[in-house]
Amino acid sequence: MVDSPLVSILIPVYNRERYIEQCVRSAMAQTYRNIEIIVVDNHSTDNTFSILCELQKEDDRILIYQNEKNLGPVKNWKRCLHYASGEYGKIIWSDDYIDTHYLDRTLPFMNNPGVGFVFTRAHIFGENFANLDAYQIGRTGIYNSQAYINAIIANRDYPVSPGCALFRLNDLKRNLLTEIPNKVHSDFSMHAIGPDLLLFLLTARQYPKFAFVNERLSFFRAHESSITIASSDGKIPIHYALVKAYFLETYMQDRRLIKRLNIYLQRLLSDRSIDTKKYHINSIEDFYTINTDVSRPFSFYLSSIMRKNLAYIKHVIMMKKQTGR
Repeated sequence: MVDSPLVSILIPVYNRERYIEQCVRSAMAQTYRNIEIIVVDNHSTDNTFSILCELQKEDDRILIYQNEKNLGPVKNWKRCLHYASGEYGKIIWSDDYIDTHYLDRTLPFMNNPGVGFVFTRAHIFGENFANLDAYQIGRTGIYNSQAYINAIIANRDYPVSPGCALFRLNDLKRNLLTEIPNKVHSDFSMHAIGPDLLLFLLTARQYPKFAFVNERLSFFRAHESSITIASSDGKIPIHYALVKAYFLETYMQDRRLIKRLNIYLQRLLSDRSIDTKKYHINSIEDFYTINTDVSRPFSFYLSSIMRKNLAYIKHVIMMKKQTGR
């Protein structure tokens, strides 16, 4: 590995004329200098692209592209990856920004080939929203990837959005999926709630370790038009639950984790503030896709075994009666 590998900073954007300049300038200001800044405008209808053109005049590391039509959010993320050529990839959402030392603090951990990604503490801020820090999982250092998977299934404060994380570019290309199978026919490419989490989970499954930097280096803006704030009626927890179920069912097949997830799914179904029926979800089985048996509680398997044993006992008794033994 060269001493200063190229890092691709990826900024997908749509109608963010109020925030895009601060986002791009935070990339330009990185103390780690060997970067390319890939910005793909998803056919904005406001002044976003004009602002990008002016910024590009200041820094030849900025490469801007504009789609001929709006592709939806996740396919636009993939367009950023298509144009990138770095060894590592850092996504910044167009309404967020990163500290100037972000790459200097995170990149050294990726020298360890067993580390799949590194993330930092994040500060969530907004004019009409309470400011708070997220992802304070412990000391700066390297952790077991299974701890990330366990924490996500347990709904602990671990990241689902790669806006705070650094990945290898090849892993971003392989693990950022636009299509996620599901029973309720949800098009994940168009609402972007789920592919972000699945990116983390798939990468965690492929590497034994991840790293965490306990510094406030990522800044997430809360505002009325952000996906997190604009999504209502339980859309966010439902779609993240669909992705968790898909991941466990398809890639892990861990009964212990599935049982833990099913407890959460039952609470989700019982939560009157979440309109599960709006998303065509009526039971735990609806969260799973391929092998619906995994959605059944342990008591089902126990009673199934008992029924089989009872049937066998009845068969033996009948045979004894028929043979007179």
